Amino acid sequence: MGFFGFNGSSLYSSLKSSMDFWFLNDRMNFCCGWATLFVLLCIILFLFSTRLLRFFSSSSSSSSSSSRRHNVSSFSPAASATEIASSNSRISEIVSVADLKFLIENLDEKLSENEKWENVTNKRNNLLAYTAKCFKPKDAPIKYLSLTVFENCTIEVLRDFYMDNEYRKQWDKTVVEHEQLQVDRTNGTEIGCTIKKFPLLTPREYVLAWRLWEGKDKTFYCFIKECEHPLAVRQRKFVRVKFFRSGWRISKVPGRNACQIKMFHQEDAGLNLEMAKLAFSRGIWSYVCKMNDALRRYSVKSHPLICPAVTAVSLIQKVPPGLETMNTVVDTQATSTSIASQGLDTGEAKEKKFLRRPSKKIVANGLLLLGGVIFLSRGHSSLGAKVALAYILTKLRKHDALSGQERER
Repeated sequence: MGFFGFNGSSLYSSLKSSMDFWFLNDRMNFCCGWATLFVLLCIILFLFSTRLLRFFSSSSSSSSSSSRRHNVSSFSPAASATEIASSNSRISEIVSVADLKFLIENLDEKLSENEKWENVTNKRNNLLAYTAKCFKPKDAPIKYLSLTVFENCTIEVLRDFYMDNEYRKQWDKTVVEHEQLQVDRTNGTEIGCTIKKFPLLTPREYVLAWRLWEGKDKTFYCFIKECEHPLAVRQRKFVRVKFFRSGWRISKVPGRNACQIKMFHQEDAGLNLEMAKLAFSRGIWSYVCKMNDALRRYSVKSHPLICPAVTAVSLIQKVPPGLETMNTVVDTQATSTSIASQGLDTGEAKEKKFLRRPSKKIVANGLLLLGGVIFLSRGHSSLGAKVALAYILTKLRKHDALSGQERER
């Protein structure tokens, strides 16, 4: 479906990096490390005991609800046909041309003139360049805007790569399950259900609808949003994502053999706001590099769009006249030059730094991040949780500030 859960995927990369540091650094400060580990164990025991109490207290109700879910999921063919027939009349209204207009305005940054955006990351290597920024609206999830440039890549291959959910399950370890639920042949809207699993968190369930358009000069658009569907019955073992707005535009980079994808993303996956933002900034570059490696291995011949044959790609629509503007073609030659002039670390150089000197502070901060994810991502709002969050974020930000000063020297 061409979406990437930024917070979750970045969280996975960030946690994996933290655990790698734990095992690589055999000279860490044992007092600090064991003290932090003891606190983490206490938190885990607390969460386990809480869940155990909830399980015994709701055992009777859960048995009755599970039987109801079984009855719903195994409804008769007549009922299934009735529900799907009623949903056919609504599916064409889920993703509309108004959503496409909303996406183009966000990608062209027409809606953000009075918004204060914060730069999150700016990285590049020989085959890849990535920039991202974010903005926190009042009483709404964080908005992200990112631009990724792939060298030596065609528009069609990049589009098919983003839409190939079967192939994504091979390289994106957070995606454990995906199922197509319905396709509207009249306007190309597709609905699917994806399960994403992250370390130490309850798996997230995404029931989404998406639709593709083709614009001028082989430019492709995709908009994705949350929805409900009679075949996607809610299950207690998953946390269903209630708010999801995401979309992208794939276009050719003028003047060279490269293409770019500019993405708008906004979702509420039930994660703590500050922790999710921190995990994104620390883990997104690693995730994008992994995505680039998968793209290089991908080809239409070796990885065709597997069944079902009818998808949003095969039913792609044309962009209505007047929606596209001159701003849709971005000169990423200047963008890449600007990135290079800022002296950014490449992924290769960054990896050499980590291998040369694994820092004790990084290990301790990794443990703090891990403990914060365990405790705070579960929605605790007590005074103790807020104090713990403030302490964790302060320690991590101090480390980032000191690291930045050392790099400047």
